[in-house]
Amino acid sequence: MIQVPTSNNQASEKHQIQSFNRRHAATQKSEAWHLKFFRRLKFETWSINCVLLLIPFLFLGCRTAAPQITRPPNLFPAEALITQRGVLTTFFGRQYTLNGYLALSATHGQRLVLTENFGNVLADVLITPDGQTHVMKSSAGFKPEWIERYIAADVRCLFGTPRPDDDCPGQILSAEEMRIERRWYSLDLRTINIKTGSQPVAMFDPSSKETP
Repeated sequence: MIQVPTSNNQASEKHQIQSFNRRHAATQKSEAWHLKFFRRLKFETWSINCVLLLIPFLFLGCRTAAPQITRPPNLFPAEALITQRGVLTTFFGRQYTLNGYLALSATHGQRLVLTENFGNVLADVLITPDGQTHVMKSSAGFKPEWIERYIAADVRCLFGTPRPDDDCPGQILSAEEMRIERRWYSLDLRTINIKTGSQPVAMFDPSSKETP
């Protein structure tokens, strides 16, 4: 037998439908608020991360430029083999100990062999008197482009004749102590030994470059 809805039943159903609609609307409003909140939180977190990444570069722009190197005349012999120890400090504060063996020749230029503490060669570069660079050997830590752009420039600034496009930030305190201070790294050098005398001509031959 089919029951015919009474007016009381209709009123009750209407009330239940209205109550359900109100709860559904409140739920949708709450979900929309939470979605908006998390979207905003995600955006703010992303913004903070971007700012943190940009802080070093902002400080770079404010950093005071280091003075240019002025080398006293006759600071080093024209013909010599110089042994140095250096501490390379990267922009992020990591430090590496290096050993440098630099051959000087008044007629053939400079040749620098850079090693780490266990003797492995990190970089080998020849700089001719006209300022040209020949990367004789590179390594995973010192790529040819980096050697040519920075290491060769450091050698010219400290021991040779800088090219017009060379930037020479730093200072020479004495023949025993000097410093390079570039934007991306600093290099503190201490001279261990200077052995005067002519160096083998073959040492300055660009054709002796090591083949990969």
